[in-house]
Amino acid sequence: MRKPWLYGRAGWGAASALAALLLALSGPVSAQALTGIANTKHNLGSGAGPADRNQTDATAEICVFCHTPHGGSTDAPVPLWNKRLGSNGTAANGATYTTYASLQTPSLDGTVAEVGSISVACLSCHDGTQAMDNVINAPGSGGVLDNGGGNDGRAWAWTGATVDNVTGKLTSGPAALGTDLSNDHPIGIQYCGGGLTVTNGAISGNCKDSDFTLPQTQVINGNQIFMEGVDDFVMIKDQRRVAIPYLGTMVFRDGLISEWRDYFDRGLFDRLKAGEAPPPDIAALADRPGVP
Repeated sequence: MRKPWLYGRAGWGAASALAALLLALSGPVSAQALTGIANTKHNLGSGAGPADRNQTDATAEICVFCHTPHGGSTDAPVPLWNKRLGSNGTAANGATYTTYASLQTPSLDGTVAEVGSISVACLSCHDGTQAMDNVINAPGSGGVLDNGGGNDGRAWAWTGATVDNVTGKLTSGPAALGTDLSNDHPIGIQYCGGGLTVTNGAISGNCKDSDFTLPQTQVINGNQIFMEGVDDFVMIKDQRRVAIPYLGTMVFRDGLISEWRDYFDRGLFDRLKAGEAPPPDIAALADRPGVP
């Protein structure tokens, strides 16, 4: 009997957020979407919003700090991008990122790729190497700068507890990641240790991580994959085995994952973490060979 897959892994939230953003940018932005952003710390404009956020008095616009309908970057991995990005895994100002690989963690079997894709877009503000008012197409007419104003951006005045009021750079707080990413989530660690390629939605190759169990997959259409597998790992603290079956789908666009949704039984996960041994059927799933 199949058990209900009730909870999605945290990783799919970013994909869903991107999908929502693409939908919003494909047509008129709804008042509800703008209101939602206005009530978060991503509202950097002078309008109403959280009292403790960083903000500038130069514009009341909300989306302009990341997106623009015209004149934005044509090379960015995110839609309608309005900020200078780094290249070849570097920060926007050319600084080098220190990645999770520098810790030489013995459980890290795979290759850590250079920082890129969506991560480098987020870091263009959150690594603090350039001003948050680095915008390629500023509000109003005739305000396009290919480099967004460089490290100093537009030199707008800022107020806030975690921003340099003169340079406009993020300086402190949990959102200020800096260029040392070794203490953050492992950006760039490749799926199953690397070694896989995707062509027209079909996966090929072999995992470099020898103890990774490759999920069974089925192409639903030209760019969507259905998969089932087991996250099988050992708790470092007491060497207890945890094996969680999951179902998921991935949607690929231009060779990159644009949507990723996984579902698993949260109740089972909590019981295994608490010390319950994996049920025989789950252990059998975890021990079956992967299907390339």
